[in-house]
Parts: sequence; C-alpha cells; structure tokens
Amino acid sequence: MNRSDVLIIVPSFREEESIFRVISGLRESVPHLDILIIDDGSKDRTQEIAANNGVKVLKHPFNMGYGVAVQTGYKYAVKHGYDIVVQIDGDGQHDPKFIIPMIKRLQQSKADVVIGSRFLKGGGYDAPFIRKSGIKIFSKIASLITKQKFTDSTSGQQVLNKRALAYFSELDNFPYDYPDADTIITLCFAGFKIEEIPVQMHDRMKGKSMTSGIKVLIYVIQMLISIFIILIRKKTIINGNTQCSMSPKSEVQKRVTTLKLKPKLKSKPKSKQRILHPRVSLN
Repeated sequence: MNRSDVLIIVPSFREEESIFRVISGLRESVPHLDILIIDDGSKDRTQEIAANNGVKVLKHPFNMGYGVAVQTGYKYAVKHGYDIVVQIDGDGQHDPKFIIPMIKRLQQSKADVVIGSRFLKGGGYDAPFIRKSGIKIFSKIASLITKQKFTDSTSGQQVLNKRALAYFSELDNFPYDYPDADTIITLCFAGFKIEEIPVQMHDRMKGKSMTSGIKVLIYVIQMLISIFIILIRKKTIINGNTQCSMSPKSEVQKRVTTLKLKPKLKSKPKSKQRILHPRVSLN
C-alpha cells in the first residue's frame, strides 16, 4: 500500500481532549497511511491540536452533523484519487490495530465495504444495555430488509473501496443525518457487497456521545424515518446504480474521475433546504 492509496478520515466534533491520542495511535499502528481530520465546526482546540501535529484538517464553518463530516471526507478522497478510505471516529473508541486486517479483507474479498463489528466472535465492546439493545434492533431491521446478516449496524469503523466512495460522494446517495443502518440498506439496494469483521472498541476517552440523553430518542425516530424513506426509494436506488454495479473497472474509474464535488442547487431552493459543504475547500 502506497501513501497515495489509502486515506484515514476522522470526523470529529469537540474532541480536543482525545484527538491527540487518536492521531498518535494511528501513527503508531499505520504510520504509512494519510490522515484527514474533518472538524465539524468545533469551537474548541480540535483543529489547532491536529494541525500542530502535522495532520491535514478540513473544518466546517459550523456544526453540520456527523454524516456531513463523513461525506466531506469521502469527497476529499475522491478528488485526490485515493483507492481506499478508512473511517474511524475522533473520540478514541476505535482501535487502530484493526485497520490493516480490515484493509486486507477488503482487498482479498469481493466486498466494497468492510464494517468493524463489536458483536462478532472475536470482537468486543462493553456497551450499556439500552445502547446495545438499540444496536441489535437496528441490525436486525437491516438484516431483515437486506436478507443479509448484520451484527453491528451503527459501527463507525469502516473501510470503503473507490467504487463505494464514488457512490456516497454523490449528494443524494448518502443519508447524512445519522449514517448507520440506513447506509447499509442503501448500499445493499444499490448492489454493493458488505462484509463484517470482528473488532474491539473502547469507551470514549472524553466527552459525551452524540446519541446521549434525549438524543437517543431523536436518533431512533430519525433512523426509522430514514429507513422508511429508503424503502420507498428502493426502485430508484436499484435502477440508479445499475450501470455502476455492472460497469467494468475502467468505467467505474471514469465515473470517479468525472465526479462533481459541488452539489447542484435548484434554481429556486426552498427556505428549509439544507446546503451542504459551504466554503469547505477540498484541497
């Protein structure tokens, strides 16, 4: 793997107390891979600490949400020609020692996406009962809809190939609010192959999860709505990605090369329309 082949993206929000250790862990485990921190509008020192440690940082002008931060990383990877993206969170939960095994699984299998699962044999994570129950429920929903068994639909530790990156870099293809079970369902409908690999995760180093307190209920409601919308759009998703699914490698690369990184806005956008990536340079 050359430096130009693999990019690690780290979506982060107010992670000044953990980002240094995350960067240090990555450099110890995978020193040959590029790192990109996406600071989702933090008002603390997340950007400063990352930049002072020689890491590339893209910063949103304000907090736009986890999914938008992730997609910013995808867009950057596509623009700069990376073949593989490794996705981990900036809170220190994801163990970097599993990055190489996940990349190897992606390269050696026919999978487009490899997800790190805490609940496969060999994995591990001591999650609170309510959180673990929620993960299992949404994993079961994703499994029933896709007819493929998934054990950890909310895992943020993932590896994607260029084909999946090209697809999710398109604005309408990525569920940017909470990209979890709905992401898996979308990928399966679009003809992508997903595999899971056991990983071990840790408790957050500092701070609170984005789905703590009342946000848990909001997350559940929004995820159910998102899955319902994806089911309604199933035919559109399948038909819209048929060409990509059946294309030879050269055609997929052509789609990646010609991908437009800036979303097209309607001539008369509605007042509630959410405009993604304002003033975020992908250079």
